[in-house]
Amino acid sequence: MRARPEAELTDLTRSRVERLLAHGSTTIEAKSGYGLDPATELKQLRALATVAADARSALVPTFLGAHEVPPEFRDRRADYVRLLCDDLIPTVAQERLAVACDVFCEPGVFDVAETRAILTAARRHGLGLKLHADELEGSGGAELAVELGALSADHLAGVSAAGVRALAGSDTVAVLLPATMIFLGTHRQAPARRLLEAGAALALATDFNPGSSPTVSLPLVMALGVSQLGLRHAEALLAVTVNAAAALGLAGDRGQIAPGLRADLVSCEVSDWREVAYWMGANLVTAVWTGGSACPLPTRSVSLGLHVEA
Repeated sequence: MRARPEAELTDLTRSRVERLLAHGSTTIEAKSGYGLDPATELKQLRALATVAADARSALVPTFLGAHEVPPEFRDRRADYVRLLCDDLIPTVAQERLAVACDVFCEPGVFDVAETRAILTAARRHGLGLKLHADELEGSGGAELAVELGALSADHLAGVSAAGVRALAGSDTVAVLLPATMIFLGTHRQAPARRLLEAGAALALATDFNPGSSPTVSLPLVMALGVSQLGLRHAEALLAVTVNAAAALGLAGDRGQIAPGLRADLVSCEVSDWREVAYWMGANLVTAVWTGGSACPLPTRSVSLGLHVEA
């Protein structure tokens, strides 16, 4: 990431956004976090800004400079936390390069105290808050997300009973990423039914990234939500529409078909709406509209011979 020029990152981002759009993602949260130095983090966010200016899908940029402690700071972690709080976060906010700040809160990455310090600085500079929380073990990430009023707590495969209770009594959305755990070969998934039955709001996302979830297919993630997380089909649909919008602070603008909301619509080649979260691997998307305008999609090469329902 540090070696790639910004123009190349911009071209790569544009092509990947088009691919995500063709698989049904009309609003895409895109995060930095793979440069881990000021120049590269800002380069990633500026590439996103360039693509967002002309992309048909809506790009929501999030600053994830606290994705990992970079090698040059391994022996002086506190210095990197200060760099984030005193330098990078103020710059990102001043230049309006992101709308939220995320931290990977997990043992071996950033602990609860470090995460609190980083997100408190982000909130002070007007950024929304998000957490990579309790991906592998329950270490207080979900509880911290609720304490700070974060928009979302993501991953949660290792969330504790206390974390479930905290999320259930909050407006923080639990974003579950089933494709990630499958790709990593991890047998444990987030406890979706426990979260739902406790009263938490659930969203699903692709977590499209090079290390743990190389998929652009939102329908595939819906199918995994049903088959692996035990969601009902209606719950999976809510998880990629209105609840997903809420995880970005956008539930009042999109995620529902209603007067006054952004007209983001996806048509799929199915005879029953539940088939969207049934077929595994086939791209069922036949048409996409964002903001009421039709998006050009690549020519489809395979058909399941199903009836098209609007």
